[in-house]
Amino acid sequence: MSDIVIADEQVQLVDPRNRPCGSASRAMMRRLGCWHRATYIVVRNARSEICVQERTPIKETHPGWFDLAAGGVVSAGEAPMPAARRELFEELGVRGVELIAGGEFVFQEASLKLYGSLYWVDYDGPLRLQPEEVAAVRWLSISEALSLDKATPDTRLALARAIALDHW
Repeated sequence: MSDIVIADEQVQLVDPRNRPCGSASRAMMRRLGCWHRATYIVVRNARSEICVQERTPIKETHPGWFDLAAGGVVSAGEAPMPAARRELFEELGVRGVELIAGGEFVFQEASLKLYGSLYWVDYDGPLRLQPEEVAAVRWLSISEALSLDKATPDTRLALARAIALDHW
C-alpha cells in the first residue's frame, strides 16, 4: 500500500468512552490526535516464542522499531475481529487461523490515543511480509521481546496484557 493510500485510509474514530463518533483519514486522525481503535495480534509458535516485526523506516510512528504484535488501525465501519484478521493477513500473510480474543485495553501516549483489541494466535506456518510495513521478523522468547529497547510502547502493553491473562 502506498503512503498516499495509507494517509487517505478512513479510520474509525471513537470518543473517550470508545463509542463510534465518525471517521477521518489516517493522516487527519494522527494530526489531530483523535481517539480511535486498533488491533493487536500476538503470534506465538509451538516453542512459545512470539513473532516480532521490525518496522520499516518509512512507518509514520516509531520507524525502525519493533512491534511485539501484528495489527493496526480499525477502518471506518469495521469491527475489531475482521480488522485483526485483515491486518494479520496484510502484514504476515497469515489467514485461516483461529484468533483468540483477549479483551480490550486503553493506550495513551502524547497524541496517540486508542482502544486496543487484543488477540493471539498459535502459528508455525510460513510468513509473507508486507514490504511497506515489515522489514523483517524474528521469533523471540517473551523475555527477549520485552527486553528490546525499541519495542513500540503500545505493542509492549498488548503483550503485557496477554501475559497477565495467563495464556502462556
